[in-house]
Amino acid sequence: MRTPQQVWEGIRGIFSNFAGNWIIVIEAVFLFLLIYFVLKTLYENNAKKLIALYVFLLVCTGAITLFSEHLTAELFYIFVMLMSLFFLLLFSVEIKRSVWNVAGKRVHPVQGAQAAKNNAVSARADEYISGIVKAVQSLSKSNTGALIVLSNGNLPKEIIDSGVTLNANISNQLIEGIFIPKAPLHDGAMVIYGDKIQAAGCFLPLTQKDFPKDYGTRHRAGIGVTEVADVSTIIVSEETGIVSYVKRGEITRYVDSESLKKYLKDYYWKEFNSGGKKA
Repeated sequence: MRTPQQVWEGIRGIFSNFAGNWIIVIEAVFLFLLIYFVLKTLYENNAKKLIALYVFLLVCTGAITLFSEHLTAELFYIFVMLMSLFFLLLFSVEIKRSVWNVAGKRVHPVQGAQAAKNNAVSARADEYISGIVKAVQSLSKSNTGALIVLSNGNLPKEIIDSGVTLNANISNQLIEGIFIPKAPLHDGAMVIYGDKIQAAGCFLPLTQKDFPKDYGTRHRAGIGVTEVADVSTIIVSEETGIVSYVKRGEITRYVDSESLKKYLKDYYWKEFNSGGKKA
């Protein structure tokens, strides 16, 4: 075991080598950025206990490395990287969602013309809401399965490209027609972006979490896409006609028309009502 004097000399030696050894500088910067990213991820996901555990392990590992004669700085770097990777894997879904959101915003930027259009659309939000609610009620009564994504323009291009681009005006007739059994696009998801049905027949990532057996592929897809992108979904069960909506991986079932209207108003408020008052 090293003495405190030897530890101090070792620390002085590391800092004295900074000026002449760029590899040490690069390693130190990389290690700092890695630790910062892990702490940022844990903080954003409200994992205070894990933050304390991560810092505790870092301090203990650093202290052991300083006082041990057999552990080198390289072993310390390797251990910190493996430990950081473990903590990041715990929040892989949240990290993926963050990355996809950034990519989605680059793919679908809201341009000046679109922003001006949004102001006009805000006055017609109730019309779109009524059309969607009417379609969902009709699909529910006939036990017709449906999956609708409210995207806010931040879905990855890969998901949009997996379906058929429509850019059609919202109407209950069109929504119901797309989800008619045996119709070409009925098995995929419909994507609504603002005042348009952007695409239909899209394939979505499935959730990997455990859910009851009565949650089929449509429900798993409706939940999965909200885990990796900041979107919401509306699901109509083909077996029972039960209407559900999903936010951030959390599903709410047995949604009635009033609850659905409120849910949709929240969406259209975020997307269009910048000049109005929230209901």
